[in-house]
Amino acid sequence: MSTAMYLTPTVYATMTDDYDMDDAAVTTTDVDYDLTTMCERGKVREFRKLYEPPLYCVIVLLGALGNLLVIWMYLHFKSRLKTMTDVFLLNLAFADILFLGTLPFWAADAIQGWTFGLALCKVTSAVYKINFFSSMLLLTCISIDRYIVIVQTTKAQNSKKRHLMCSKLMCVFVWLLAILLALPELIFAQNKVDIDQNQFCTMVYTPNENNRIKIMVLALQICMGFCVPLFIMTFCYAVIIHTLLKTKNFQKHKALRVIFSVVAVFVLSQLPYNSMLVFEATQAANVTVTDCDQLQSFDIVTQIMKSIAYTHCCLNPFLYAFVGVRFRRDVIKLLRSHGCVRSPSKHSKKSSSYRASVMSDTETTQALSL
Repeated sequence: MSTAMYLTPTVYATMTDDYDMDDAAVTTTDVDYDLTTMCERGKVREFRKLYEPPLYCVIVLLGALGNLLVIWMYLHFKSRLKTMTDVFLLNLAFADILFLGTLPFWAADAIQGWTFGLALCKVTSAVYKINFFSSMLLLTCISIDRYIVIVQTTKAQNSKKRHLMCSKLMCVFVWLLAILLALPELIFAQNKVDIDQNQFCTMVYTPNENNRIKIMVLALQICMGFCVPLFIMTFCYAVIIHTLLKTKNFQKHKALRVIFSVVAVFVLSQLPYNSMLVFEATQAANVTVTDCDQLQSFDIVTQIMKSIAYTHCCLNPFLYAFVGVRFRRDVIKLLRSHGCVRSPSKHSKKSSSYRASVMSDTETTQALSL
């Protein structure tokens, strides 16, 4: 998601000059940003034009459909916002929607370069990063809430109002922290011009010893955007699984499937791209790849890994909201109230049972079933 903490979709768009590196002294800064020593990156440009716009279109459509439905449901059933997880889910949906709003700009950038000016370059990059970090941190908050609800049941039941207030304060803290983490985007995002006079919005660092600013920004991205959330989620869900295995609830295997799905999707969607960021930081510290063909391959692989990471905003509504029976029931009720779905027969009403989701309810017995 931006070259610093989470590479912007245009990070490699600036590496598109028709110079080669014969007889050039190769440094990390040269490889990334110096137009006089860059490899020819025409193949990367063409790949971005063909690959990113249609993919971003699909992600925006699916992500907007799911997240807007979540927001619509919460705004319609305001009484639902009585648990910490519900507050986090609503904020997560807003974060994903704002994130999706930046993708059309990057799709246009892939096709024709950046034509929106420096101010919008900085703002879009910052908004993009704010919502990436807020999304990751909110997922972490949800895992902590599930830990409190399932593992520390008594405390959760005895202080519901305090926990609800705490969740709102946590959301404020998450957004403020995300804004703070996005400051490098406002500082370093710039319009760059390639040899063909095409402009691109990307991160431009002032050359310095060992490229330490870029390394610090990348390290912050990897740490706060992946490592910390993964560590907390792993700990919380490991303890939850241990607790579930000791229960006699016959539906606990369904709860375990939900937990494994949440962790698996997070790792599979975020690990590949963060691995590429680690390689990028290594390159900044000590150039290990100087061959132009290898650099082009690295650029293309990074674009693919990045797009996999983007799919998480489409999956969040299904992993954290629609998986719950209570949530699905309320969505159907909402659609019925607007004439989108037919009302069920009396027989089907009697046969339907209310069972809550492990990802969306606060009572321990409800939280162990789907």
